[in-house]
Amino acid sequence: MKTIEKKAPSRSQESIDRQVISQSENDSAWEAPVRVKRAKPASLSIPGDLAARAAFLARLHRASNLESWVERVLRERIELEESAFSEAKKNLTP
Repeated sequence: MKTIEKKAPSRSQESIDRQVISQSENDSAWEAPVRVKRAKPASLSIPGDLAARAAFLARLHRASNLESWVERVLRERIELEESAFSEAKKNLTP
């Protein structure tokens, strides 16, 4: 015999907004603030021949400078790697 689960009545966005507004001045209704610290900048050194190749490609892509181009390429590659890692992790999880 199946049991029938009762769904909680869905609340409208308007009723949720009213509740949030009514609690906005009540400090006990809120969690502690989250503090975020900015990471310290890091420097990398790369071999001269690799830097020369990167400088050529940065000029080819009309980058304002080598550093900004390397940062953009590195950011894109990291996002690609993170996405691939996340997808692989999903596929391995039963």
